[in-house]
Amino acid sequence: MQLQRVAVKRVTGAFALIDSLKRHGVEHIFGYPGGAILPIYDEIYRAQAEGGFKHILVRHEQGAAHAADGYARATGRVGVCFATSGPGATNLVTGIATAHMDSIPLVIITGQVPSHAIGSDAFQETDIFGITLPIVKHSYVVRDPRDMARVVAEAFYIATTGRPGPVLIDVPKDIAQQQFDYEPVALEDVKLPGYRPTVKGNPRQIAHALKLIRQAKQPLLYVGGGAIASNAHAEIKELAERFSLPVTTTLMGIGAFDEHHSLSVGMLGMHGTAYANFAVTECDLLIAVGARFDDRVTGKLDEFAARAKVIHIDIDPAEVGKNRAPEVPIVGDVRQVLVELLRRSHEDGDVRDPQRNRPWLNRIARWQEDYPLEVPHYADSLSPQEVIVELGIQAPNAYYTTDVGQHQMWAAQFLKNGPRRWISSAGLGTMGFGMPAAMGAKVALPNDEVICISGDASIQMNIQELGTLAQYGINVKTVIINNGWQGMVRQWQQAFYEERYSCSNMEVGMPDFVKLADAYGVKGMMISQRDELKSAIAQLLLHKGPVLLDARVRRDENCYPMIPPGKSNAQMVGLPERKTLENAAELIYCGGCGAKNVNNNNFCPECGTKL
Repeated sequence: MQLQRVAVKRVTGAFALIDSLKRHGVEHIFGYPGGAILPIYDEIYRAQAEGGFKHILVRHEQGAAHAADGYARATGRVGVCFATSGPGATNLVTGIATAHMDSIPLVIITGQVPSHAIGSDAFQETDIFGITLPIVKHSYVVRDPRDMARVVAEAFYIATTGRPGPVLIDVPKDIAQQQFDYEPVALEDVKLPGYRPTVKGNPRQIAHALKLIRQAKQPLLYVGGGAIASNAHAEIKELAERFSLPVTTTLMGIGAFDEHHSLSVGMLGMHGTAYANFAVTECDLLIAVGARFDDRVTGKLDEFAARAKVIHIDIDPAEVGKNRAPEVPIVGDVRQVLVELLRRSHEDGDVRDPQRNRPWLNRIARWQEDYPLEVPHYADSLSPQEVIVELGIQAPNAYYTTDVGQHQMWAAQFLKNGPRRWISSAGLGTMGFGMPAAMGAKVALPNDEVICISGDASIQMNIQELGTLAQYGINVKTVIINNGWQGMVRQWQQAFYEERYSCSNMEVGMPDFVKLADAYGVKGMMISQRDELKSAIAQLLLHKGPVLLDARVRRDENCYPMIPPGKSNAQMVGLPERKTLENAAELIYCGGCGAKNVNNNNFCPECGTKL
């Protein structure tokens, strides 16, 4: 980024901070003022008066962190949030940890007590630098205002290069007030000799990976959030089509590959599709692209893709081999590695062949037929899956954010949208993430539809952000899947704790969400019957302004399939007819046409292939 050079002039540290942010393309900041950060907010006042720069006043600092996070996930740009010292800074911690776990680029600015008071237990002093050390990519305490422009430039560089992540800048009050001779610093001027992320994969390893892909009979492309971060969706599509690779995604990887594509098998893992989990169990080559072999994906780790060789492509060398040792480790930016792999494939004369791996694809197709995701219809109540499916029908191109729990998993199963249009707290599993994240996404993309899917428990974690939506007219649509429980907690208590429902019932003390929305100046709606659903979603989408829809659904609905703790991906519960892969393996599948239940006479009666 080329910055316009200006004559050196005398300014405060606060001015240097705000000016540096503007020069690095920041248009929106989410934050909440307080004593230690007031000099910086004084500069925000001036910057907003000049135009082209806007601060969004949240109702809680955690909302600021999640809004900046949603902004970053939806756009790929750095999200920025502010908070004051002490409790203001500590209220950011959950949001910082959420971004860190999911590799989201944030720059977090906190006010701090004056330099001379640090370490004296001054009013509203906390060591936010020390508190956040495990959950940031890097952090700074600015000790000299002359360092401000450099620190901001380095923060943006670090947040966005290599594996993305949050960077904290703590600014003592006196540093913000102190005057000095200011000169901007550009990103291209950043020099961090000890920090050199590897972006190009090793050529020999890429050649080895290509050889294994050509040889594989039952390959599977396993795509994680790194593919989203590197904008590699076009390369993933080309690779999958060229070699007829079925594609499964993690919760973070949703959107990296079109789930309407014939090669898609959807999400894998604890609540993934049965056919994705069967495929990863049976594959002979697993190509992991920007994924980290998370425990919610692998189930029992020593039985995860146990028959497969593994190619692992990731920009973070610490992730490669951390949970599963690959036969071919490739450290580098996902997109750049795939570009090089595809270039070699073209040079070597590989052609797109839809018949490649046909027996394997036929087998997966049979699993898809036998074990579909189900949308139940009850005579006396509305199912949560029906609500989510109807949203997907009426708003197929929306940006969707979620909170955490059953509704999150149902949304992951049934919504099928494009890159960056799925925004969910995956690694940390943060309740209260959905509404402020939607707020950030909508501020960034005012002309796009943004919908938050939440639960009756999750929504109450940050429901005060209705006030922010109302104040700024941020047109976010929020749908509460309301079953009167902490739904996933109840499901686990039912399945693994002999139905001892300890402290998970939310029905007593549940607010009237329609009245609560109205109190904030937001349109509230409530439905409980199937015949209300379509028109309610249509009204929600047509309304010019934020809406909160309380969808009262069946109380005891469970989210299936599910891999119980300690079990392998093949040992799911809640499948149609309660089948498992062991049951499925008893069926005979033809390797030529994929026909099941073929006669055990050594030849398939459908196509004649020898069994």
